[in-house]
Amino acid sequence: MAYDLIVIGGGPAGYVGAIRAAQLGKKVACVEMERAGGTCLNWGCIPTKALLRNAELYQLMSKHAGDFGMSFDNLSYDWSKTIARSRKVSERLAGGIEMLFKKNKVDYIRGTATIPKAGVVDVTDKDGKKTSLATGKILIATGVVSREMPGFPFNGKSVIGSKQALVLPEQPKEIIIIGAGAIGIEFAYFFNAFGTKVTVVEMMPNILPVEDTEVSIALEKSLTKQGIRLLTGTKVDKAEATHKGVQLTVSGKTNETIEAPIALVAIGVSPLLPEGLTVKLDAKGWIQTNDKYETSVRGIYAAGDIIGPPWLAHVASFEAIQAVEGMFAGKPSRKVSNFPGCTYCQPQVASVGLTERAAKEKGLKFKVGKFPFLASGKALAVGESEGFVKLLFGEPHGEIIGAHIIGADATEMIAELGLAIEMEATHDELISTIHAHPTLSEAVHEAAHQALGHAIHI
Repeated sequence: MAYDLIVIGGGPAGYVGAIRAAQLGKKVACVEMERAGGTCLNWGCIPTKALLRNAELYQLMSKHAGDFGMSFDNLSYDWSKTIARSRKVSERLAGGIEMLFKKNKVDYIRGTATIPKAGVVDVTDKDGKKTSLATGKILIATGVVSREMPGFPFNGKSVIGSKQALVLPEQPKEIIIIGAGAIGIEFAYFFNAFGTKVTVVEMMPNILPVEDTEVSIALEKSLTKQGIRLLTGTKVDKAEATHKGVQLTVSGKTNETIEAPIALVAIGVSPLLPEGLTVKLDAKGWIQTNDKYETSVRGIYAAGDIIGPPWLAHVASFEAIQAVEGMFAGKPSRKVSNFPGCTYCQPQVASVGLTERAAKEKGLKFKVGKFPFLASGKALAVGESEGFVKLLFGEPHGEIIGAHIIGADATEMIAELGLAIEMEATHDELISTIHAHPTLSEAVHEAAHQALGHAIHI
């Protein structure tokens, strides 16, 4: 049986690319070795957000109920049910993707794929049976796995990655998290909310190093106030698993030895390359592609995390659609340039475009507009007055070049600003767009006003 396209990997790049190709009238198969949805749906974006929702509610009720005139006797939680709810959400959505495959007539094949040559994909199922499939084109969307720390390998018990952290059978009394990117910070918030003693070690000067420095500093103050110990500007000199758990020797802003029953290593990801035909990789091991997402081997394409940063599900889906429409619809493929980044702790962090740091490094002239949620009527009404909206406008035309939000629902608010950057909107156009009152998004409107020096409410 010959296919027009075989997609290897069923994550946000793989399943989206497969469905889009089928919508274009092509005969498509998607090969997945675990379950549709990939890391994002099964072991990443979705289950972590379910856990974070539990943490958010528990923290609200345990620490802020009095602010709303409420009180509780013997407030408690069930750790196993918290984990089970997260898994249930993932299972439901994975089943939903399988239904979408059926709806779009995509052949969903469970097994491990190898590429012996261009135009052929061999699939080995769980019983060891091998099937050889012919195809016109191949899209590699195999994604990534958590990166181990040299000399400190995962053991599934005391040294774990994010996948193991999602299904811990018992809540740890104490945990060390190595790495303060989005994954590390989200887990730090989650464990701390339920009373686990959390220490985060980050070698960069600030947590969330890719974010605007002002936002990172604001989040550091908030998380420290919540009880999380943040060791920024600190490197791990030695790390070992012991009979009690883990022991780390660190240096930098502090020089000490720290211990805990568990260490979560969140220092990045490594590519998960399919076996078989070799395609050209860059210096860090990511698959190289041209402007059409085609690899060094004609007829073999790649999209998503496997082609390198940013490792974001929404970017992966965008890339896959671009690749497939370039293959079959004759559309010019676009590389990713404008994308939002989100961190779902509380307060949330979301951004799109340039940071102030990056704009200065580029030598750009710009204005900054900033509005605090403390001055937002809606934020005060819902008890979420922490944080701010910060907008960067280029000069002399006033086009928006960067947007940064820290606060409640920041991740929901950022889409408007992504569209603004995509459309090259100016501060005048944001100001002339009426924002509903009372809403948190009014802070965007006010920040645009403030850039010109005439904000009304501050």
